[in-house]
Amino acid sequence: MMSLDALAGVLRVQPGARRPAALSGQRPDWAARLAVGRPAQSLPDLLGAVFSLCSHAHRLCAGAAVDAALGVDAPRPDTLRGETLREHLRRILLDWPALLTAGPSADAQRALATCPVLRAGGCDAAFADNMPDWIERHLLGVAPAPWLAAFERSPLQAFADWRDAAPSWLARLLRDNAALADAPVAAAPLLHVHASEAALRALAAEMTADPAFTRRPRIDGACAETGCWTRLADSVPPRSASDRYASRLAELVRLALPGGECRLRSGRIALAPGEGLAWVEMARGLLMHHVRLDGRSDDARIDACHVLAPTEWNFDADGAVAAAIEKLDPAEPDCARRVALLMAAYDPCVRYEVAGVPEAAHA
Repeated sequence: MMSLDALAGVLRVQPGARRPAALSGQRPDWAARLAVGRPAQSLPDLLGAVFSLCSHAHRLCAGAAVDAALGVDAPRPDTLRGETLREHLRRILLDWPALLTAGPSADAQRALATCPVLRAGGCDAAFADNMPDWIERHLLGVAPAPWLAAFERSPLQAFADWRDAAPSWLARLLRDNAALADAPVAAAPLLHVHASEAALRALAAEMTADPAFTRRPRIDGACAETGCWTRLADSVPPRSASDRYASRLAELVRLALPGGECRLRSGRIALAPGEGLAWVEMARGLLMHHVRLDGRSDDARIDACHVLAPTEWNFDADGAVAAAIEKLDPAEPDCARRVALLMAAYDPCVRYEVAGVPEAAHA
């Protein structure tokens, strides 16, 4: 029987080791293995179950790819804004306290219990009605609209000023980790392939030509990174883990305020009859699905399926995170904390182990 690690994948981190040993491990390509031969219309539910941590984004992307392959123009329900906001909230309220303090936070737990869009029955109508007050009371300690306006004028300085003023538990958490989180982390090229249909078509051709491409993706022959800081709507070149935290928090505020429905981009392309590509900007970065169908009607079946997720870009054995881990000194007392800060910033969708010591289970 397969272990859970074999099923879901696990990242193995060896601080100070040379790449590719510094960061290794891949999750199985379950989309390619499980989808072939199944009814095309079942693909969203299948991939939503396989990729349960980001199921909403996979359902949306798979459905759009199938629609593109079938030539269907009917829009699907747009839940990307609400579900991405919920994912950001879970990461900040569940993962950040655990990774940055090695324990739960009573303040985060209170915030989690009272959040309008996370509570049972919470709905997207809560964005305009309740979320700004909740964000001020439970996350920022200041009104979110002026905070965001200051961030948009000078992103990195405004975030640092707010963090250092420490008006909330979250600001204090980030301030207490600033000495390590502000350390420079060299970025890989930012992934903006979805800005160009020609670039998307070229990437789709690479996905279909090389079965291993989705496990070790490249753009123009190089690694790339993707996240809240690589959106088409705006990009802030990140210099550190702190900069990436700032981008996630700012996106959470943007999504919660009026106008947040315009923040995230998505799209689909009919590559050929019976072949489609779709992409969505989701919580961890850019997600892409490619499908080729056998048949063109309602009884069409999947002939090929490729999923290219943010974790495969960001945690490539030769990428930016691997390069940062390679430079760490395992003898340093702060080494484990530095790894945790990197992981919280880039946010893998699988668990990781450091030098053979398991990390606490991912929320």
